[in-house]
Amino acid sequence: MTSTDSTEDLTSLIKDGYLGLADVLEQLPAERWDADSLCEGWRVREVVAHMTMPVRYDQEAFMAELQECGFDFTILSNKVAARDGRLPPSQLVSELRDETMHNWEPPGGGPEGALTHLVIHSLDITVPLGEPPASSAEARRTVLDLLTTGGAHAHFGIEKIDERLEATDMDWGFGSGTVRRASSTDILLGLTGRRTSAG
Repeated sequence: MTSTDSTEDLTSLIKDGYLGLADVLEQLPAERWDADSLCEGWRVREVVAHMTMPVRYDQEAFMAELQECGFDFTILSNKVAARDGRLPPSQLVSELRDETMHNWEPPGGGPEGALTHLVIHSLDITVPLGEPPASSAEARRTVLDLLTTGGAHAHFGIEKIDERLEATDMDWGFGSGTVRRASSTDILLGLTGRRTSAG
């Protein structure tokens, strides 16, 4: 597989994931948009507003907002999520389907970072709602590899993986030592510092 093919494959997974999440949320009763997500302090609507920022803010607008927040991205994220989370759910769903999201990449993160961002935040929404994952098994497997073999878990405060992780819903495993088996969803959430049913 060439690097170009790899990028194209990731872009396809990203697009499918956003469209899948849009399909889930489009059918959601209005009151469920106020359900708590796995992101502390954010409801479903705030997570979606955060995810779709690139549709509403070009580079110039983003930098202006960031400057107002003292160049603190955490402050900016909370500010925008609280403000834009008030947007109509129909608009937020439409923005998930916008081509901008399907080609967006986080600064320095490339398509790998974009896919990780999508898969994890999608789970932040679907897990507490009791919905199945919006992203495909292939997308979840790819992000599991990025978080383990690629070492990206360290960005979420997980410094060392000293056990063997095995997914119960797909052929995937990593590490050595005591075996811990859980769904791919629970492993992904555990590797990114979320509370999971599997502990």
